[in-house]
Amino acid sequence: MMPARFKMSKKGVGQLLRSPTVRAEMVRRAEVIKSVAISIAPVGGGAWDPHPGHYKGSFEVSSTDRGGRRRDRATATIRNTAYYARWVEYGTERVRAHHVLLRAAQAGGRG
Repeated sequence: MMPARFKMSKKGVGQLLRSPTVRAEMVRRAEVIKSVAISIAPVGGGAWDPHPGHYKGSFEVSSTDRGGRRRDRATATIRNTAYYARWVEYGTERVRAHHVLLRAAQAGGRG
């Protein structure tokens, strides 16, 4: 019996990395992370918060087949469009960092 042989095609690998199937999987994983982020997002309350729930409701997913450092693969991105999202994520001198997206990616990326 003859051993199996494999010859890699760089062009073929590139096509695979940009394929609709890989892009769909990246979006699926991003949606899982988004769901976790929504579930753990802090919600302000009381009279001091003029927009309670705004941060929690501002997560969105986008995707492209020209992502990555070399723009050669499918990627999906989760972001929060609230203007203060970076302060929730990283904190300030007065508010502790919540690391919502970091924790969501760690918990939900394998779902």
